[in-house]
Amino acid sequence: MQPLPASGAHQGSYAGDVSPELAWKWVQTGEAVLVDVRTDAEREWVGFVPGAVPVAWKQWPGMAMNPTFDQQVRDAAAGRKLVLLCRSGVRSIAAARRATELGLEAYNILEGFEGDPDAEAHRGHKGGWRHRGLPWRQN
Repeated sequence: MQPLPASGAHQGSYAGDVSPELAWKWVQTGEAVLVDVRTDAEREWVGFVPGAVPVAWKQWPGMAMNPTFDQQVRDAAAGRKLVLLCRSGVRSIAAARRATELGLEAYNILEGFEGDPDAEAHRGHKGGWRHRGLPWRQN
């Protein structure tokens, strides 16, 4: 499996998009660091990936930008590429773009943690980290 180039308007603005499975493979081999850019509340209530580095892109309440994102993501990288995870793969694109601006090799994880909503507008049944059976826990 190879990463897909960043597509559409995001082309060239970050390293590319990777499947959840490829991201997990890279994490397991030490090639990449998994950074969860969801809010603290999302990780606490919806679930989290053990070992992922929590670096919120925006914070609840109000979804204000995380003022320490730049330093936290630099610290998380420690010379390795980053694979960024959010709920559905949207915020992680913005975070990957910013990490790339900071000189880091950053990839967006397609489908995010919960995937797209299904016909009943429920997440978790149509793609995503959890749906694909990758490691996660819930408090």
